[in-house]
Amino acid sequence: QSQLVESGGGLVQPGGSLRLSCAGSGFSLTYYAVGWFRQAPGKEREGVSCINDSDIADYADSVKGRFTISRDNANNTVYLQLNSLKPEDTGVYYCASRLTSNICPLHDMDYWGKGTLVTVSS
Repeated sequence: QSQLVESGGGLVQPGGSLRLSCAGSGFSLTYYAVGWFRQAPGKEREGVSCINDSDIADYADSVKGRFTISRDNANNTVYLQLNSLKPEDTGVYYCASRLTSNICPLHDMDYWGKGTLVTVSS
């Protein structure tokens, strides 16, 4: 069974850091674009970052310079490093994958994880 599992969320103070992991099982993430999305309370889900099948990374303007996406093919995992966190970064973070793609469209991803909660608060 193909699935994605996120981990690494938690409670962190403003200015702090977290590293989120997205582990694939049942399929190889190597040939997939993998995106991170988030959903804040009462808001729609939005794209945060994407690493495509050529390992080119893209970021939402709100996280550029603070978040870094990376891929570890040996461990079939994609990471999202979150630095300089702000309260507005609070939300459930989801990863999703799309086969042989150079983009991560919110409404056209193949597989989704169940999410991990990030709370930024003092």
